[in-house]
Amino acid sequence: MNELKKLIINIALIITALIIYYLQSNFFSWFNISGVMPNLYIILVLFVGLFASQTMGTAYGIGIGITLDLLLGKQVGIYAVSLGLIGFLAGVFDKNFSKDSRMTIMVMSLGATAIYEILNWILKYIFVGSQVEIVNFAIILATEMVFNVILTIILYPLIQKAGYYIENEYKGNKILTRYF
Repeated sequence: MNELKKLIINIALIITALIIYYLQSNFFSWFNISGVMPNLYIILVLFVGLFASQTMGTAYGIGIGITLDLLLGKQVGIYAVSLGLIGFLAGVFDKNFSKDSRMTIMVMSLGATAIYEILNWILKYIFVGSQVEIVNFAIILATEMVFNVILTIILYPLIQKAGYYIENEYKGNKILTRYF
């Protein structure tokens, strides 16, 4: 029964990734500030890494990243490395910070967005030769960070409820024991 629940959770996460792709390509193309949209994939991969496991967060990050690389990228691997790192770091955040605080989750979202975008920019500069003006990049980064934090605040009750369900299935009910 436990394996069936894990399968259903993974199917739900994949469907969520598909819904996010639809939102990113359709809804947020209309709802943006100066062409800058939130990146819901960062929030999803952060969520998976925090609540399921570091390995699962990394795997989802790489899987979603490769899909985005194939659909949107000029080079395969840039989005995969960036999102994979976010999934890995989410596992580190899980071991060192509490997920009960909305403020902590907001800071994690800010940090994850900054790390993702900066790494993405560096990798595109190295492998594709993309030139980006630092001032424009900083404005875009700040706007995306604000967008992601606002969406994290809005989605936090849903993230927390679903997250603890996933955590219970993948890690068991070890909430107190993992801190000792």
